[in-house]
Amino acid sequence: MTTPTQPLKLYNTLTRRKELFEPIVSPYVGLYVCGPTVYNFVHLGNVRTFLTFDTLFRYLTHIGYKVRYVRNITDVGHLVGDGDEGEDKIGRMAKLEKVEPMEIVQRYTNDFHSVTTMFNMWSPSIEPTATGHMVEQIEAVRTLIDKGLAYESNGSVYFDIAQYNQEGGNYGKLSGRVLEDLLNETRDLDGQSEKRNPLDFALWKKAAPDHLMRWPSPWSNGFPGWHLECTCMSTKYLGKQFDIHGGGMDLKFPHHECEVAQGKSIYGEEPARYWMHSNMLTVNGQKMSKSLGNSFLPSELVTGTHHLLEQAYSPMTVRFFMLQSHYRSTLDFSNEALKAAQKGYKRLVNGLRIVRTLHYTALEDVPAEEKKQQEIRKAVDDFYGALNDDLNTAVGIAQLFTLLKYVNMLYLNQLQPAALGEDVFNLLKDSFLQFMEQVLGLREEKSESQAVLDGMLTLYREYKEQKQYDKVDQVRSYFKAQGLVIKDMKHRIDWAYEE
Repeated sequence: MTTPTQPLKLYNTLTRRKELFEPIVSPYVGLYVCGPTVYNFVHLGNVRTFLTFDTLFRYLTHIGYKVRYVRNITDVGHLVGDGDEGEDKIGRMAKLEKVEPMEIVQRYTNDFHSVTTMFNMWSPSIEPTATGHMVEQIEAVRTLIDKGLAYESNGSVYFDIAQYNQEGGNYGKLSGRVLEDLLNETRDLDGQSEKRNPLDFALWKKAAPDHLMRWPSPWSNGFPGWHLECTCMSTKYLGKQFDIHGGGMDLKFPHHECEVAQGKSIYGEEPARYWMHSNMLTVNGQKMSKSLGNSFLPSELVTGTHHLLEQAYSPMTVRFFMLQSHYRSTLDFSNEALKAAQKGYKRLVNGLRIVRTLHYTALEDVPAEEKKQQEIRKAVDDFYGALNDDLNTAVGIAQLFTLLKYVNMLYLNQLQPAALGEDVFNLLKDSFLQFMEQVLGLREEKSESQAVLDGMLTLYREYKEQKQYDKVDQVRSYFKAQGLVIKDMKHRIDWAYEE
């Protein structure tokens, strides 16, 4: 287990402060993240949320925790407008396309998985679906009715917020909303008269005659409310109280607020000890939205087909770009920022190539470079310090560039491995590899195989020796077309990513 000198602290939305992370049963960690509603293509805002918690999953694993990561698939119950009225998002799409709802679910679940693979995200430990846990949801509704915290009305069942607060609950504490203000902002809408209170939320909805997705229950043929599934699935796989619940900031209210109320009402304690939320994306300073025409799909970003893009950006460039900003801060997309990220990523991935080739050689006549040894140790320690400070990947990446400086010095023979000593040399090499690949999830992207590139480089050397400069230029052009450059150095000829 890696043991950084600083303790891990995470910002807890529930308490609005950074707190020392102490798992309920160390070294085991239960992590639940709200997954996508699979009715359409995954958008870039989703990618940022899932990338945030992929990084958390990776880092917790890296420092020795045994993480059970549960991320659900919402395949029923999420209504248009995110409230308790209207059509099911999946059912609506199925009607538009004249297909079965589960065809929509399968198509966009596949898309979601292809996107997570594209951005090099680890698969969760468990990926449950709402439709696969109907028994648990019906039982949860029954429990809440028996406890007097839910009521049936015309075949639908609603959570009773007034009763919950009367019994010691505090609806609004996660999001910071004040109940009286919420009541003043809420007006009765058509179809909501069956609620005792306009803020009460659906646990079970009676299906209208044209509603495609429905299941039998003691109250009606219908479907579960959107908020209920996460309470049932998180507690089934992680226990009645677990360590971390994550999601996008847009889910904080009402979705996560309702989860807190449901979980505490069923089990008598807070469902999660730490609540974490990633912030939203903007584009050139404006909120990202379809209505403004500035919303990106991942496929548009990597192909460069969106009208706001000047070029295509690779998945790892985008991943690196997102990691350069703290997950709780707003992230602004622009061509200038993406191009800068592209250069930074290529510098690091060149270092990734180099560090694999470095080997330690003991030389007795090489004096120790104690200052450089100290700087390397400090950069490693500071990387952990940054990640332990509420997963601050932005500061951590700065330390990675410090390590890169010494990787390049070794590569250019400006520094001898023996001057670092075997322990520090191995610390530099192992840390750079692990921070890049295991923690930050950055990998090399090559259009050609290593064997092909090595073969072309051999031809380049031969053509240079034979002074066939027209063929030398052809090989250079070949590499350039791949986004690569050939480097003629004093001690070797090599290729690198064009920065």
